[in-house]
Amino acid sequence: MQYFNHAVETMPREKLQALQLEKLRALLSQIIGRNRFYTKKWKEAGAAPGDINSISDFKKLPFTCKSELERAQSEAPPFGANATFPGSAYSRVHQTSGTTGAPLRVVDTPESWDWWGSCWATVLQGAGITAADRLFLPFSFGPFIGFWATVEGARQIGAMMIPGGGWDSLQRLQVMRDLGATVLCCTPTYALRLAEIARQENFDLRSIPIRALVHAGEPGANVPHTKARIESAWGAKCFDHAGASEVGAHSFECEVQPGGVHVLESEFIAEVLDPTTGLEAFPGEIGELVITNLGRPGFPVIRYRTGDLVRLNSAPCECGRTFARFDGGLLGRSDDMVTVCGVNVYPTAIENVIRQFTAVEEFQITVTKQHELHRLEVQIELESAGDLEDVRAQVEQAIYRAISLRPNVTLAEQGALARYEMKARRFQRLDRISEQQAT
Repeated sequence: MQYFNHAVETMPREKLQALQLEKLRALLSQIIGRNRFYTKKWKEAGAAPGDINSISDFKKLPFTCKSELERAQSEAPPFGANATFPGSAYSRVHQTSGTTGAPLRVVDTPESWDWWGSCWATVLQGAGITAADRLFLPFSFGPFIGFWATVEGARQIGAMMIPGGGWDSLQRLQVMRDLGATVLCCTPTYALRLAEIARQENFDLRSIPIRALVHAGEPGANVPHTKARIESAWGAKCFDHAGASEVGAHSFECEVQPGGVHVLESEFIAEVLDPTTGLEAFPGEIGELVITNLGRPGFPVIRYRTGDLVRLNSAPCECGRTFARFDGGLLGRSDDMVTVCGVNVYPTAIENVIRQFTAVEEFQITVTKQHELHRLEVQIELESAGDLEDVRAQVEQAIYRAISLRPNVTLAEQGALARYEMKARRFQRLDRISEQQAT
């Protein structure tokens, strides 16, 4: 097993919680009275962050929502009231992808960027990656934080980083082969897209010595059939990771699989709440992830409601780490769940069904509303011609068996559905768009 910090990653849980409290108190001492957003928020809530002496005390602080951070930024541009320090203290600026709203700018000091890198170094070493590896990152970097921090993580473990921006997919495959890339860091979607290009161009993926793929940016690497499809295509092990621009790289998958993703608890405090009541979820129950980063005083998030659904498991892992895990990784988002004919539907559940069918190259899920009733529409694009209607019927029946709801499955022309390099947007809610337009 590879560890970035063996002593911390295998620390007894009582000592780990003591470390969290120590770091939390140090963080709060830096931002109380200096961070305008939290100073005002806590004062209005009657909270006393300076009196926190236990994790129980900490849970008395109010939650933070993304809409609050967005409003704080719009009221005090360009970086908002959550930027604790003067502008001259910051050396990095990134922004969220804007998938669930307007992009939020986030800033880092040299110290917090080093913290980001150490978090990603933990992600990489959790996947067994060492200084002997060559990491390929197939992106043209822009303001979205994406895999920027992966570069710093690779530097901290001494691995070679091969930048892949400015090339098309076939050129990237060729460069990976020519330079002997052993690790590919990308979204699950793009790993499958590269495999699709390889098939179309008669390029032998096995000519690339890839032994591991580290995925981030979207669910998929812990969706069982998506994971299996990636590993089959590449002949390599697939590792999941989760994080967010405004939060940090907060969880990673170890070499013991399947076992969910470990929470990097030395750098984050994770809570799981019932998304409806706001109360702590019972052990083993699915709930909303609420997270606090402990190494980013210049842009902190304290008890931040992520909208991500997880199931927390604190049982020991065979890898030796004592960090808790999210069983199955991020299971979906609370705002993606839709009730169709009385059935709660999550896009990841449908993806897991569709990825069983190797004939399906790409897909799109759409929720519409007709006469006050929701309808589930699924478009599939097949890899090649054949008995198209038979595959369509099989997919429709498999989805029905999995979620007890029969969708309307239709066939798209080859090449008609969108392809993605970063976050895929395969799930659309046209019912929401219609409702917003109506108001």
